[in-house]
Amino acid sequence: MAQIRELKKRMIAVRTIQRITKTMQMIATAKFTAALQRAKATKPYTERIRALVGEVAAAAGSDFSNALMQAPAVATKRELVLVIASDRGLCGAYNGSVLRMGLKLLQSLRATGCATQLETAGKKAVGYFKFAKMEITERHQMGDKPSFAQVEALADRLMADFTAGKFDAVHVVYMRFVSTSRQVATTMQLLPLAAPSAGGPAPSYEFSPNGGEILADLLPRSVKVSLFQAFNDASVSEHVMRMVSMKSATDNAAGLGRTIRRNYNRARQARITTELTEIVSGAAALE
Repeated sequence: MAQIRELKKRMIAVRTIQRITKTMQMIATAKFTAALQRAKATKPYTERIRALVGEVAAAAGSDFSNALMQAPAVATKRELVLVIASDRGLCGAYNGSVLRMGLKLLQSLRATGCATQLETAGKKAVGYFKFAKMEITERHQMGDKPSFAQVEALADRLMADFTAGKFDAVHVVYMRFVSTSRQVATTMQLLPLAAPSAGGPAPSYEFSPNGGEILADLLPRSVKVSLFQAFNDASVSEHVMRMVSMKSATDNAAGLGRTIRRNYNRARQARITTELTEIVSGAAALE
């Protein structure tokens, strides 16, 4: 009797968990759809800005130089690392992959004698690096829908600090969204910007004003949109990985529920059989 009551309680608990995970899956699916639309909308612009920088740089010639494309004249042996994680858990390997990559990058930089400054986005990153006894100098809260205004303010500060010579480089560790079935933890060097490759013929464009002046405006834009794309990719990856995790949890709960119900039916049948046996035996004893 005690076993039957225990199995019944477990069935109720599993059904409750299944309803919760199913609801979380539906919420994550809705958020993923909206985040994917935002990321897809910004990606062509980001890619075109980068391509345009290469075309204009080729036309500007080798005489052009910009502070965003070269390390400070006096090396400080100090680099900044921005780690983008999530505010909530239950999203599979999302946080673990990004945070481990961020910690590995920090340790590798320090191993070369380079001082590091750590900034984080997302509450999970704060807890992780506190446990790892890594000092966090700045914490950013972008939420589920990072706005361009928020990211632009952050990018402006990073560019100002970099051009002022406070850092030799700025790295961003985030989850890059490739497809719904593939997300990759990635380290992106935000600053200094990589010089455009010299391969291929130079574009036959005439620029007015000259290429140098256009690049002076394009390069900050490239930094801002690249950082904004990183935040959008991180948001999409978080929601799709939570959606997949909650679907898996729902399916597992359904399978466990079937197993418990089968055991419950067997236990109940065994009890009924025992009671019938006792009744038959009692009746036979009275004859």
